[in-house]
Amino acid sequence: MRLVRWGVRGGERPGIVDGDGRVRDLSGHVADIGGGDLSPAAFDTLRGLDLGTLPLVPLGERLGACVGGVGKFICIGLNFADHARETGAVPPVEPVVFMKATSAIAGPDDDVMLPRGSTKTDWEVELGVVIGVGGKYIAEGAAMAHVAGYCVINDLSERAFQLEGTGQWVKGKSCDGFGPIGPWLVTPDEIADPHRLAMTLSVNGRRFQDGSTETMIFRIPFLIHYLSRFMSLWPGDVISTGTPPGVGLGQKPPVYLKAGDRVEVAIAGLGEQRQRIVAAA
Repeated sequence: MRLVRWGVRGGERPGIVDGDGRVRDLSGHVADIGGGDLSPAAFDTLRGLDLGTLPLVPLGERLGACVGGVGKFICIGLNFADHARETGAVPPVEPVVFMKATSAIAGPDDDVMLPRGSTKTDWEVELGVVIGVGGKYIAEGAAMAHVAGYCVINDLSERAFQLEGTGQWVKGKSCDGFGPIGPWLVTPDEIADPHRLAMTLSVNGRRFQDGSTETMIFRIPFLIHYLSRFMSLWPGDVISTGTPPGVGLGQKPPVYLKAGDRVEVAIAGLGEQRQRIVAAA
């Protein structure tokens, strides 16, 4: 299944993409695409629906983040060895974990507003993993049973806020709009192998990132196992699993986003995001 949330920001409604690529309204069957509605039982109910009987969502409706009510937005840094090298870092021996504020979450095609004082706003295409079944001390061999689905994330970063002065990763990653998620939450049965997905990101038509989830250092089962040692994972938690090389910081000289830029972000089988960068308010 390809699940979506559609409508005005803060008032999104649940939907599902049918075989013709049209969004159908799920409001009569599920409260949201999030929390308890991500359970295997809830998904089994959705799979039993006749999509042709569901109301069509009007073309052009805004898509919101494909998962609602996110409790934790957990990110893994430097999880692609070639990306670690381009930033001058040594590939880590265990996962580098940080959080993005949930207030950074945005729809896949929402405008991205540069924060005031920004000089080094950067991009990162990442595979998102959404938890469907919560747990703690999850065994690596059982971890994939806790996954509700996968999605595209652009882990936007303000590098000056992140790395300079008293720089902190959370501070540089959590600006409003710095976490577009979606367009779809794709259930695991649709993805043969989440560790063999092409990942791309372009700015103004120029391809900067062209990688694959194959080059992850720490793979999804281990990440879920590892994170659950330190915190309970809840339904609706999002794990952003790292980015391949090609970020702006790694260019020579570095390249950063400016007002008017257009960003396209895609992962094979999971859809595409399109964002316009706008000036600070």
